Amino acid sequence: MLEIKNVHKRFGIVHALNNINLDLEPGLFGLLGPNGAGKSTLMRTLATLQKPDEGTITYLGENIVSNPDVMRKSLGYLPQDFGVYPRVSAEKLLNHLAVLKGISNKSQRAEQVSALLEQVNLTNKKNAAVSTFSGGMRQRFGVAQALLGNPKILIVDEPTAGLDPLERQRFLDLLSEAGEDKIIILSTHIVEDVRDICSDMAIMGEGQIVARGDPEDIVKKIGDSVWRKTVEKTDVAKMKADYKVLSTRLRKKKVVVSIISNDNPGTGFEKVDPKLEDAYFANLYRFV
Repeated sequence: MLEIKNVHKRFGIVHALNNINLDLEPGLFGLLGPNGAGKSTLMRTLATLQKPDEGTITYLGENIVSNPDVMRKSLGYLPQDFGVYPRVSAEKLLNHLAVLKGISNKSQRAEQVSALLEQVNLTNKKNAAVSTFSGGMRQRFGVAQALLGNPKILIVDEPTAGLDPLERQRFLDLLSEAGEDKIIILSTHIVEDVRDICSDMAIMGEGQIVARGDPEDIVKKIGDSVWRKTVEKTDVAKMKADYKVLSTRLRKKKVVVSIISNDNPGTGFEKVDPKLEDAYFANLYRFV
């Protein structure tokens, strides 16, 4: 188990992590929140790239803040952005990274590199420079390097941003396959990523955990209180003033407004079954 207790991190006047508490077990854990919520700060802290100002993070009974090697020996990390050496092939770069991860046996390295390239569907591109890869191919390479050494904890930060639907699904399938015996933390602002593959999640906003649980349970907590209405664009400002607006969607030159209300909000509103997106905004805006 990975235990995060009372963790704080500040950058000047910005309280990037504000009393974070999480216990994580093997499986896929989704960390959902908007840009600037503190997700990447938490991921970098868990990856021992920075220390918290307060609090403890324990893995295998060891405090990884004072003993970061305990985490580093068990960790695979795919940051939001990562650079690659120019003109270096996928196979050679994976081999180099395997050496850095301590896989010293040459035949074991070759076997693992080959297997990972096959797993991420890049075998036919093994001799191509990673710097020439498309966004989806580079993300798949990123998963391969993160899986080197069979880590027990895998952290992936905003992995599907910018990917087309096919690449996104291929990437999520890779994580699902890897998540049976590992703690996998998927940090994202894309609701569908968490909805599709995670059985445990948290919603993060302004440096705090505002909700935690199974995605279906989080949706159930807002009950049958979501209503929608299609209005003119000129009416949106008044709607936001009068109601607890969860989201607005432009559709055919009009706007579909979703609100949360325990009572019938009036003419033209239609009660709808809540989705994870509705629960996400309801918790983020502290409407529940």
